[in-house]
Amino acid sequence: MSAPNPNQSNIDTTINFSGLIQSYKTLQSNLQIQIRNLAASTGASANPSAFILLQFQMSQVTQVGESISNIISQVNSVINHAVAQQQPR
Repeated sequence: MSAPNPNQSNIDTTINFSGLIQSYKTLQSNLQIQIRNLAASTGASANPSAFILLQFQMSQVTQVGESISNIISQVNSVINHAVAQQQPR
């Protein structure tokens, strides 16, 4: 048996785009469920802290969406730059 390499991790750090989008969709779906549940509760039983927590979660989902949009934009820029730099053969 060989000794484990301290520079090698057992954690898979690969991120794929479809997994990222699926995770984002799950976040959105969970947020929608929470919004529906809070809206269905009566005004007397609704906890004000639930509104604040929900608002915070909404901003997090928005930030994740903007990050995904930025990734798409950056990839698009790299592709456009690579295409523009190609020399005809």
